[in-house]
Amino acid sequence: MAGRPRGVDDAVILRAAVEVVGRVGPAKLTLSAVADEVGLVPGTLVQRFGSKRGLLLALAARSVQDASALQERARKGQDSALAAVFALARESTSDVATPQTYANHLAFLCMDLTDPEFYEHALAMHQAQRRAIELLLEEAASDGELQEGTDAATLAGSVQAAVAGAGLTWALDRQGTLAERVEHEIDTVLAPHVRRKT
Repeated sequence: MAGRPRGVDDAVILRAAVEVVGRVGPAKLTLSAVADEVGLVPGTLVQRFGSKRGLLLALAARSVQDASALQERARKGQDSALAAVFALARESTSDVATPQTYANHLAFLCMDLTDPEFYEHALAMHQAQRRAIELLLEEAASDGELQEGTDAATLAGSVQAAVAGAGLTWALDRQGTLAERVEHEIDTVLAPHVRRKT
């Protein structure tokens, strides 16, 4: 792209936008705050993304692109497919350390649900996460980690719902960390299907 400012990759800017959303929420996010985070002037972000909305849409689109490799990233370094399911869930909550951060990211999701352009990206991300979980559960079933006859597609939906629900209940009761809560809820959902070692 001719005339495009150099020096800071878009991925770095979008990562900074995630940090700012976590601190202040999407409504209070400004191009100036994101620019300060990466050492640029706001005009540079206007040139690249056009507006705050353009920046947030680029962030939503990047999340969908990143989701296409969820299964591979989760599987890397894990000794089993079930362990990778937990790794995937941990990654999905890695930006959330406090209930306030959770609330700010939830505000972004609320925007996703009411704005057609954002919703398209949110749905694609949701479907990619579901498919990644399903593929890992299928692998776990074929490896004998899950009981014979386990319906990986249905179980994937339950795991995904448990992860989403864990965030909300954790933000309300504030017991432990979000990662601990998510792991507990996934373990509860998977427990009846895990093949016990004899």
